[in-house]
Amino acid sequence: MGKTRRSMRAVGVGVSVALLAVGAAACSAGSSDEGKDGTAKAQAATGAPTAVPTAAPTPKGPEAFAAAGYRGLKPGMAKDAGLATGALEQPPVSLLDGCTDFVYKGGPAPDQARMAAEAATEARYKDLSAKADAASGKAPAPEGTLPPNASAKDAAAAAAGSAAKAKDSAAAAKLIADSTMALVDLRVAQEAKEAAYLATGRVSFAAAGLRELVAPAEARTAEGIGAGSTLEALQQAYGAKGLQQAKSGKYAMPVEGQQGWQYEFTVDGAKVAGMAVVNRDIKCA
Repeated sequence: MGKTRRSMRAVGVGVSVALLAVGAAACSAGSSDEGKDGTAKAQAATGAPTAVPTAAPTPKGPEAFAAAGYRGLKPGMAKDAGLATGALEQPPVSLLDGCTDFVYKGGPAPDQARMAAEAATEARYKDLSAKADAASGKAPAPEGTLPPNASAKDAAAAAAGSAAKAKDSAAAAKLIADSTMALVDLRVAQEAKEAAYLATGRVSFAAAGLRELVAPAEARTAEGIGAGSTLEALQQAYGAKGLQQAKSGKYAMPVEGQQGWQYEFTVDGAKVAGMAVVNRDIKCA
């Protein structure tokens, strides 16, 4: 009898333990379901979707200065189309040589005094050049020698004619010299314009379309070249791509696949001071 009672007590304890375990599991499951239910109800009440982790967006770097275009401006683009991009300030900053130049948004206002000086220099060159061309067409042919039997009167008349023609020739020679000096002044004005916008950048339009994109100082090519880059870095980046020093002193490199277009790098000392994409075959006027 004693043994039987002990066995029954042992079985009772085991059953109690099992029941407690089952109860605990049920409570745990209930709590979990209740939590899910609560979350679902909260989402339903607020309309907020379940948060799904997403990858952080990859930040874009600054736009590279390239022959294909910059800030929406593309080689050959018509002036009106270029202005429609919103990338340029509207008042032109130069009308020299028949081209119309603009600066990028935020660039300097037009220098009216410089523009007036450019216009005067260009007008003077055109006037003197036309007069020199006309005078050159009227330049007298060299006089032949007098015949042996010429009279003193004939000789005097020939001498007077030669003096008049010499005077005309001297006037023509002076016009040609003045026209040449006016051309020098025009080239100085062109270089002054380039220097004035080397850091801010500018865009030049001819009648045929956009012919020159000058990069602002902060711009960089895809290879990281821009204002402040060393000459050594410039040569390492483009030496194998046809980079050569031109007669102007700039370093030039043809644009692959774009006939007539080239990169130009202005170098001051041993550093790049500015760069542009240009087609010198497109004339302003």
